[in-house]
Amino acid sequence: MRFQLFAVGASLLIFIAALPLAAQTRAPASGTAPVTRPPGPVRKGDAETERLERLAAEVVRTTREYRASLERMLVIYQRDAEGMAEVVEVRRDLLRRDIVSKREVEIAEGLLAEVQAKVAETERWIQDADKIIGEAAVHSEMSKLPPLAAGGYLATTAFIRFNGSAPFSLADLPRVERFFAGRFGRSIPVSALGQSPAHDRIGFDHRNAVDVAVHPDTQEGQALMGYLQGQNIPFVAVREAVPGSATGAHIHIGQPSRRITARP
Repeated sequence: MRFQLFAVGASLLIFIAALPLAAQTRAPASGTAPVTRPPGPVRKGDAETERLERLAAEVVRTTREYRASLERMLVIYQRDAEGMAEVVEVRRDLLRRDIVSKREVEIAEGLLAEVQAKVAETERWIQDADKIIGEAAVHSEMSKLPPLAAGGYLATTAFIRFNGSAPFSLADLPRVERFFAGRFGRSIPVSALGQSPAHDRIGFDHRNAVDVAVHPDTQEGQALMGYLQGQNIPFVAVREAVPGSATGAHIHIGQPSRRITARP
């Protein structure tokens, strides 16, 4: 499974490496600008653009197949975890009645911990696959569009982007956290703080960026994007990686990640 995810990430790297720099469309920023559909692709007859679109589609298709296999694996591991949890309870009861030894209980507890770790690891793999799907979809859309002016705002069915001119680094996150906690009474759900293993695998420089696990079309997402736009902080909001599902949707705070050399 790790090899499959690495192979998909490598394919995405090839796609991203060939993309033109800063290829989006101009749109004026106006506070909480309404979601609008930008002009269509500007290079429909370009053979290279068509090739990149096909490659992006292949990355997404392959990753979705891989994700589906992980979902099936997760169901099996969850079922095993439920069964082993029952075994642990039974053995604990038998220990209280001096029918089995403490060692037998410890063995069952160890097996339960192992299968629970497999559940957690598979869930992380699924999240990584969602990131790859979302990033491929966004870069595919951006590759079709002209540059976005400083302060420009753009919304498509795949993503929303605000090209704020204020620099952003991890040191600026606390003020965003204070806004979110004050508005919603809970901590901001950060899913990637700076560089993460998932970004390493797909070759993105995410060192001065933060991913927040909120859907941009929810109340929380709209409020967060409005705050960022008001502070002139750039962001890219991924609407969905899996069609018809909020899975993979998030708000990337900071400039769009640039490609870096993949790490082994």
